[in-house]
Amino acid sequence: MRNLNLFFKRIIDCLGALVGIIVISPLLLCIIFLIKLTSKGPIFFRQERLGKNGRVFKILKFRTMIVNAENTGTGLFVKTENDNRITKIGRFLRSTSLDELPQLWNVVVGDMSLVGPRPPVPYHPYKYQEYNEHQKKRFNMRPGMTGLTQATVRNSVSWDERIPIDVRYVEQFNLWLDIKIILKTIQKMINPESIYTENDKSPKRKTSNFN
Repeated sequence: MRNLNLFFKRIIDCLGALVGIIVISPLLLCIIFLIKLTSKGPIFFRQERLGKNGRVFKILKFRTMIVNAENTGTGLFVKTENDNRITKIGRFLRSTSLDELPQLWNVVVGDMSLVGPRPPVPYHPYKYQEYNEHQKKRFNMRPGMTGLTQATVRNSVSWDERIPIDVRYVEQFNLWLDIKIILKTIQKMINPESIYTENDKSPKRKTSNFN
């Protein structure tokens, strides 16, 4: 049954991503225009990530920060929406997760899935060989544009707390769970929450990063 679910998951990924690109193409073109209009640099941000079985691939996102931002200031971490590395349009794209839309192409070519664990960079929080056997289960499936962590805790907890949630998703995966995660993600996009430490009033501090 699991293999059948995975088979249909890949079909849904391909069809969903292709249809999605076509349907939202006017929005994509609008975002591209605004990025070029408001800041200097490339339209897209490419970064190496760890995918299925630890394979490294390049994730695709709309650029929301100045060029070379990850090597300046606080590096991977963005602690406030007033971080001067974030572009004008970038603030809106990050808060609504619209910067993630180019990953539909990652889905089409097979690097990613619509739903799955978010792919970390190869050196943070650990190198692939440094994850223990239980933690490595999160790499048994393609990484997702969204996932159980994005639909629940997002960046409000540390990676060590997110990894068990990713593992639980992999172990409990089924198509109905994917549908629920997608619906929850859409809800969060419509009613975005602050992802920055400075604006968080809860006991668990939020820190956005390049994920």
